[in-house]
Amino acid sequence: MISFTDVGAAAKAPSDLLPFSFRAIGGEMLLTNDFGDWIFVTQDELGELARGRFAEGSALFTRLAAKNFVRSKLDVEKTVERVRRKKRFLNYGPNLHILVVTLRCNETCVYCHASRADMDAVHTDMTPEIAEKSVDLVLQSTSPSVTIEFQGGEPLVNFPVVKHIIEYALARNRAYGKQLEFTMVSNLAMMDETKLAYLVENKVQICTSIDGPEALHTKQRVLIGGNSHREAAKWIERINKAYIDLGLDPTLYHVEALLTTTREALKYPREIVDTYYNLGCRAIFLRPVDPFGFAGKTAKVVEYDRAAYRDFYRTAVEHILDKNRRGEQVLERYASIFLTKILGDDEPNFLDIRSPGGSAIGQLAYSYDGKIFTSDEGRMMAETGENMFHIGDVQTSKYRDLMKHPTVRALVMASIREVQPDCVNCTYSPYCGIQPEHNHRSLGSIFGRARESTICNVHKGIQDYLFEKLRENDPTTVEILRRWTTVRERTHFIQASAAS
Repeated sequence: MISFTDVGAAAKAPSDLLPFSFRAIGGEMLLTNDFGDWIFVTQDELGELARGRFAEGSALFTRLAAKNFVRSKLDVEKTVERVRRKKRFLNYGPNLHILVVTLRCNETCVYCHASRADMDAVHTDMTPEIAEKSVDLVLQSTSPSVTIEFQGGEPLVNFPVVKHIIEYALARNRAYGKQLEFTMVSNLAMMDETKLAYLVENKVQICTSIDGPEALHTKQRVLIGGNSHREAAKWIERINKAYIDLGLDPTLYHVEALLTTTREALKYPREIVDTYYNLGCRAIFLRPVDPFGFAGKTAKVVEYDRAAYRDFYRTAVEHILDKNRRGEQVLERYASIFLTKILGDDEPNFLDIRSPGGSAIGQLAYSYDGKIFTSDEGRMMAETGENMFHIGDVQTSKYRDLMKHPTVRALVMASIREVQPDCVNCTYSPYCGIQPEHNHRSLGSIFGRARESTICNVHKGIQDYLFEKLRENDPTTVEILRRWTTVRERTHFIQASAAS
């Protein structure tokens, strides 16, 4: 038997076999090709391929041909169309536009990525003039659909400017006719019935943060003079009821909530899942902590070895799967993103997990003072003194100049999987992505070193787990995972503003 010690390396094989990479999963070998097709073979079968024993008509040949690993059996036109569909996001410009309407925030979070400012720092509020110029640039995007996302700080602190942006964008979009959406990321502690009525009436999607059970959440997200968990829970329930009152399907229309997995959170995988489910959340994004903003300064409290995160992730997702087996519909976002590529043969266009990545060509971030960055992560780094990702200003920059900026070109090159060391031969390259800003922050280079990257460690660990489940091929589990790939349109949030 041939021993394969480098399970990530591309194999040598007969000329009729298309290039592939392989990785040991659960006692078998997972093979993937550049198109995203995959198959499991035994180690003996992989040894036969390496020796050149690959006879047409054999059972292995037939299996590999059916999965598009055999050159002479490949339907070229169909494959070209598949690749074109997966890369269709390259036909458009940035669709996500993050407007940081203030840095002020009424909560203090132990891992704050946004470098929040105190509530009296009114100089960090975006002005109506800068807001309008930001919207003018947003609508110049060559993308037919754009999403304006309100962030902070806490965006409800500067709610008058949020309202101004919504009304100005709706008015201006009559001339552009873009598919326009609004989202808001808020801790909800400054929500009231008047603000909520306005946001619901104007179809603003609302997202918040929940760190888990009340004791954990309030420990990590401190609300002066109040209870951050109770406020968030109260308004999640109230907002979800508002959607039901509108006659909307609650499985599609509900508050989205995000988790930041800190060292303390690693102790409570099942409790965190149960908290989200009991709050009415049907999607849980088990995100690890990032090195941006204040998180870099509090690493000794919030950071951890990613092996501990992988264990946390597996335990949490097993609990989510158990809930689904009992008929309780809930999914994990990371799994959904990867499974959409693995099982659904599609590109969900999650900007941090695609190739090339979404920096600038998929998103732009507009700071309160009018400065424009390649991403929200790039904007976060500027708040702590790293200005590499600053590419313009709403007062002077033209859209074309932003897209042709040398930094944008560099980030595109740095986020193409197929030309990066380690990534080029990785078994998971067809499904993964690179975030250059994270590389620069954690490794000192936008190109990074995948084998030292915490993101790479997380992505590989998640995909190892998912492919283990697919290899086991339990029908109930596979059906649940396939259901997680379903794209559910939420048309209620699309603004009716066609140019007519």
